[in-house]
Amino acid sequence: MTLILASSSPIRRQMLEQAGVPFDSIPADVDEASFKERHRDPAQLATALAEAKALAVSKSRTSDLVIGSDSVVSVAGTLFGKPVDREEAGAHLRHFSGKPITLTSAVALARGGKPQWKHCDQATLQVRPLSEGFIEEYLDAEWPEVGYCVGVFRLEGRGVQLFDTIEGSFFTILGMPLLPLLAALRERGVMSS
Repeated sequence: MTLILASSSPIRRQMLEQAGVPFDSIPADVDEASFKERHRDPAQLATALAEAKALAVSKSRTSDLVIGSDSVVSVAGTLFGKPVDREEAGAHLRHFSGKPITLTSAVALARGGKPQWKHCDQATLQVRPLSEGFIEEYLDAEWPEVGYCVGVFRLEGRGVQLFDTIEGSFFTILGMPLLPLLAALRERGVMSS
């Protein structure tokens, strides 16, 4: 059995590699827009997307265990996706300025087109007041890389400058609740316990 990560996310791949988890990567083809129309609750949306990605890849890799993961950002009940361009990234940052954002990350396992396990976690990040000058300098330095990131930041990079306080798991903020996933892999005999 091979462990498959249903994602092309560099940070999710890096998390698994650094944890010593052997895996292959196959990006999932999932229509995320249709899920966003059906799920307005961040936890439901992140979990549904994570599970859909794992299921999509597991249907063609029936004997393998597939990991799906997704993250969403919300501010006062409004969901934010990845920005489509630099202009929208700036608009997101202006909206986040001075407010707490909730980052919700979920992870799921599937095998043979059937769900096996799922977990969802949330973190709260207090965005400091951001000046227009800072937003432009930040995007000059971080664009286009942060365009692939929900919340327009990479906590492992300059994105840490956006925040006054952070409450929650570092791994959840990076985009995948890693510790619960590792426990689930050990429970299934994929990793030594």
